[in-house]
Amino acid sequence: MSEDKDAKTEQPTGKRLNKARGEGNVPMSQEIKSLVMLVAGLIVVGTLAPWVAKELTGILRSFIERPETIEVGDVESLRRMIAQTAWRVGLLLAFPMFIFAAAAVASTIGQIGFAFSASKLVPNLSSINPIDGFKQLFSMQSLVEAGKGLVKIFIIGAAIWMLIVPSLNHPDQIIDQDIRVTMKQIHWMIVMMLMVVVLIMTVLAAADLVYQRWSHNEKLKMTKQEVKDEHKESEGDPKIKGRIRALRMERHRKRMMANVPKATVVITNPTHYAVALRYDMENMAAPVLVAKGVDYLAKRIRQIAEIHEVPILENPPLARALYAAVEVDQEIPEEHYKAVAEVIGYVMRLKGKFQPTKTPRQLPGEAGSPPGMI
Repeated sequence: MSEDKDAKTEQPTGKRLNKARGEGNVPMSQEIKSLVMLVAGLIVVGTLAPWVAKELTGILRSFIERPETIEVGDVESLRRMIAQTAWRVGLLLAFPMFIFAAAAVASTIGQIGFAFSASKLVPNLSSINPIDGFKQLFSMQSLVEAGKGLVKIFIIGAAIWMLIVPSLNHPDQIIDQDIRVTMKQIHWMIVMMLMVVVLIMTVLAAADLVYQRWSHNEKLKMTKQEVKDEHKESEGDPKIKGRIRALRMERHRKRMMANVPKATVVITNPTHYAVALRYDMENMAAPVLVAKGVDYLAKRIRQIAEIHEVPILENPPLARALYAAVEVDQEIPEEHYKAVAEVIGYVMRLKGKFQPTKTPRQLPGEAGSPPGMI
């Protein structure tokens, strides 16, 4: 039973994935990096290598053909010549190096996007623990990586061997031919080897990427209890939230009940619904709903209204409509002005406060009495 409870069977939540990413724990395939670097190498060797070799030959030609012209006695001249040569060689190699650097960055961003973790910059003393290092040496991950390395070496080695062996069957032809032809053949052979390696690495890198993401997901899987705890942490304990909600509702009910004695009239269904309205002709633009309720709350509103001698009128359609359309402390909408005006006008006439010459703003009082005066 404990094993089932502690088993990591649940998929990692978004919060757990984001936390792992923030800590620098992301699925990364080294084979993808190797593949991208090999593609960069293929581009450089296949397109730039002949041009770089030609330019480099021109730079170094003077050192080989006319060494006697080099002023070795003057230290300053020798230093200046070495600096100029190094600068020219550096400029020549700058673009190929830029391609390799761009490939290295692209291989990382292409897998995980832009992710920065400051925790990776903090020294981890546990990483130099010999006991932990010995455990990692024989861990499952180390064995998998070693197995991948052996498979990669065997497949690539076999492919390269089958490619270059036919070219070595006639070494006498290489000796007799022009050196430039030999260099072109070597260049072509290197390009072909790189192409074969890139094709093999594409398959291996795709398989490794799938494995790395699966392994990363397995490591981040959660137990059912961890999912529940995380939900409580992010959303709050349901019991506490329920208690807070109950307290808010209780305060809301008390506030409504305290408003009932100040109401002008209470309109009922007569038993299921009750809404209390307040209207001050001098200070209010429209009546305001100060309390409403169904069943038990409706009964309490009627009881308090009776105690404080607030008029209670039965008007089932109006009571239901106001209950559904108006919230507490909100003015009634215009579509209910006429019906409410009749009710309030009737109540005010009963109390002797309503003068026919003074009508509430936007509330045309009309003659007639609402049904069901209690």
